[in-house]
Amino acid sequence: MLDVKLLRNDAELEIIKTKLETRGFKLDIAILKELESKRKNLQIETENLQRERNKISVEIGKEKARIQAINNLNNKSIKSTDINALENSGRLENFNKIMQDNKSSGLTDIFAPQKLEILNDTLKSKEKGLNEIQQQLQAFLATIPNLPHESTPIGFSEDDNKEIRRWGAIPNFDSTPKDHVALGVEGIDFEAATRITGARFVVLHDKFARLHRAIAQFMLDLHTQKHGYQEIYVPYLVSRHSLFGTGQLPKMEDDLFFIEDTDWGLIPTSEVAVTNLIRDQIIEANRLPLKYTCHSPCFRKEAGSYGKDMRGMLRQHQFDKVEMIQIVRPEDSYAALESMVSHAEAVLQALKLPYRVMALCTGDIGFSSAKTYDLDVWLPGQNRYREISSCSNTEAFQARRMQARFRHPETHKPEYVHTLNGSGLAVGRTLIAIVENYQTKEGKIQIPEVLWPYMGDIKII
Repeated sequence: MLDVKLLRNDAELEIIKTKLETRGFKLDIAILKELESKRKNLQIETENLQRERNKISVEIGKEKARIQAINNLNNKSIKSTDINALENSGRLENFNKIMQDNKSSGLTDIFAPQKLEILNDTLKSKEKGLNEIQQQLQAFLATIPNLPHESTPIGFSEDDNKEIRRWGAIPNFDSTPKDHVALGVEGIDFEAATRITGARFVVLHDKFARLHRAIAQFMLDLHTQKHGYQEIYVPYLVSRHSLFGTGQLPKMEDDLFFIEDTDWGLIPTSEVAVTNLIRDQIIEANRLPLKYTCHSPCFRKEAGSYGKDMRGMLRQHQFDKVEMIQIVRPEDSYAALESMVSHAEAVLQALKLPYRVMALCTGDIGFSSAKTYDLDVWLPGQNRYREISSCSNTEAFQARRMQARFRHPETHKPEYVHTLNGSGLAVGRTLIAIVENYQTKEGKIQIPEVLWPYMGDIKII
């Protein structure tokens, strides 16, 4: 969520509109101003009515206390609301004087039940209207993506992404290299998955299943033992509130799997569950940064992608990923982003897989992201680079939606944290990269040396 204070500033609004246009998003300023004007007017009216009600309540309290004091003097208990009985009793000689003194403040009308009833009814109506317009405004704000960081390249498609660096030599083969589908005929089973479930699922057999597990374990060990992340296990089902917090809702509604008659959806990435650990929390500054890594399956409908990457394991409804999450102070977030990219690179370097680092342009970054780097691994079977990791800094965008804050050590006031997420890496795509880059002319697959301990010293499959 963007800072609503910026959106209420006319000078900032045009700048924001221009920045969002570089993302291909058109901010409707007229609708925003109309909603904000209604909200502001209703809030002023509501607050005025609340003050009037509170003032009357205070005066009623004073009058009740005064009458009670008079009653005590006359040693007789008379209901403070029964003004007629009080006035006609003849026992309170100064009652008329009290009421006369307070006519200017309207106290003679205070005890008329209809006055408070009308005021309360009006207040309830205004409060209801304010709540409705605030919901409309929040729904509108929820559709606005994050502002791109100034260092994010301006562009409108993946063709405008900027290559930062490359690592590793592209392997040479004596003949045309095969892709993972051809190489995995005995262990990568799409036919069985189709019988069990349907298209875009896979069954891994024997050594391929073992390789898949070994890759995930290696990544977790590297991130926890060398990069300082804490391993964490989270639910694979999350609430809509959690999906909203990290920005999947409402934007990705059509790409998510939901459980009917529940508030739960399957995670499209463990980023959702892990980042929501800090939802509605105020974290002490000395606990930052928080660094988590999590291995989980991910579930996506891949809506709108049918006909794209249909062959093999590249685009599945269910796939595994090792995720990295960092929660940091705002001033540290861009250094954290660079470190997170280096942690993803370390996996590829250890596996000796050639890759490139790309800075995504404004039109290609995700909804919640201010800046994103993609790591693309070389796939000989496709003769091209393909994404295997995406590392993003969302700044305070997710934190505002989740109300995730830290207590500033100097001001002692809560401030929004910055959240970052990155793949470290996608397990299935790493398996594809190993199978294709480490293939032999006999159609076997050599296992990268760093994985031997996880494979029971199996060095070729």
